[in-house]
Amino acid sequence: MTAPDPALLSACRGRRARVLQQLRAAGGGVAILPTAPEAMRNRDSDYPYRHDSYFYYLTGFTEPEAVLVLVAPAAGPERCILFCRPKHEEREIWDGFRHGPEGAQAAFGFDAAHSVEEIDTLLPPLLANHAVLAYPLAATTRTDMQVRRWLDAVRMQGRAGVTAPATALDIRTILDEMRLFKDAGEIAVMRRAGEISAQAHVRAMRASRQGLREYHLEAELLYEFRRHGAQSVAYNSIVATGANACVLHYRAGPAELRDGDLCLIDAGCELDSYASDITRTFPVSGRFSPAQRELYDLVLAAQEAAIAETRPGVPYNVPHDAATRVLAQGMLDSGLLDANRCGNVDDVLASGAYRQFYMHRTGHWLGMDVHDVGEYRVPGAAPAEGERPWRPLEPGMVLTVEPGIYVRPAPDVPERFWHIGIRIEDDAVVTATGCELITRGVPVKADEIEALMREAGGAR
Repeated sequence: MTAPDPALLSACRGRRARVLQQLRAAGGGVAILPTAPEAMRNRDSDYPYRHDSYFYYLTGFTEPEAVLVLVAPAAGPERCILFCRPKHEEREIWDGFRHGPEGAQAAFGFDAAHSVEEIDTLLPPLLANHAVLAYPLAATTRTDMQVRRWLDAVRMQGRAGVTAPATALDIRTILDEMRLFKDAGEIAVMRRAGEISAQAHVRAMRASRQGLREYHLEAELLYEFRRHGAQSVAYNSIVATGANACVLHYRAGPAELRDGDLCLIDAGCELDSYASDITRTFPVSGRFSPAQRELYDLVLAAQEAAIAETRPGVPYNVPHDAATRVLAQGMLDSGLLDANRCGNVDDVLASGAYRQFYMHRTGHWLGMDVHDVGEYRVPGAAPAEGERPWRPLEPGMVLTVEPGIYVRPAPDVPERFWHIGIRIEDDAVVTATGCELITRGVPVKADEIEALMREAGGAR
């Protein structure tokens, strides 16, 4: 059992204090936040356990069957209380160490800790005579039913003058905004996760050769993740060769790598609960064909245009729009789109004709979840005249930059481009003056990729 990191615990205390402050500002209230449940994979076998991100963000506690309760009365002392599994010698023999309430309180700095087996008895009194209840509304039926049961227990005391919270808030709306902005400690972890993932992509490129299967390269990725201390993948790895690269969420399978094809790898590790997310596309043989190189350079130019717009004060959609304009013009120049039929680049953008080959956005928030939380538009109600505006980028935000092109066969599409799927993705931290790319430890330019694969003996 490893002792909790003091820096992490200090950060968690500060985050809890911010939630308590918001509850008190709302008139006083209680926040309830359970961790994720364990999930059975099949008979007598569970999926590897992964705690809930919101819960970990406030606690640093990784055991299942735990609930955090924050109590912020309108006046009086605030309390942070953990409910967790009791110590149990036999279960610890089978499943491993448990902190237990006393150990958890001492190690993680809660004001109190109790066995989760006592929660139905101890929690209702904590809700009594508070104005506000915050919890993950409608997140799970189990949590909703538990909260209803606890509220009913409080209401049963109504004749004695006890009141239940009259206002319910979704605690995720508070935490989403907090989690959107990463502190220095979070960015340091994400930077290291990006380094590990970049090394894994380099390893996979060097291993690439005709005759291997997609899952062979996936194994190279997993080895490198774990070798450098990452606890898990951040998401199911995509290793897609040939036509499979045109399937956006393809999973690594038994398809065989062949000379002349491209291989697209979208993979990242999770380190200390924070995700990385990298995509690279490279030729199995070590050398791009002319058609592959033409589209690869186009996607890279689109990424560079988006990166140039990833800076403070720029609305979130502007990098996407910059990348899409470059891609749309390139589709016309290459003949992927017929200018006689589709018009100029402005016509292509207005009609959405580019979506035949580019159908996703250019990025997403990144953090504890690979598609991390946070509003993409300015928080609050929409103006009367339409949608809320896109929110400006600010220092501390982390997002991906990932344009692509995916060419499926069609009668009006030049055959030399058929089955070419290309995506290039990096992770960007918004800084005071621009952005920092934290995943460029793996080559991105076509010449650099070919040189790397020549060094590994892959090019012929």
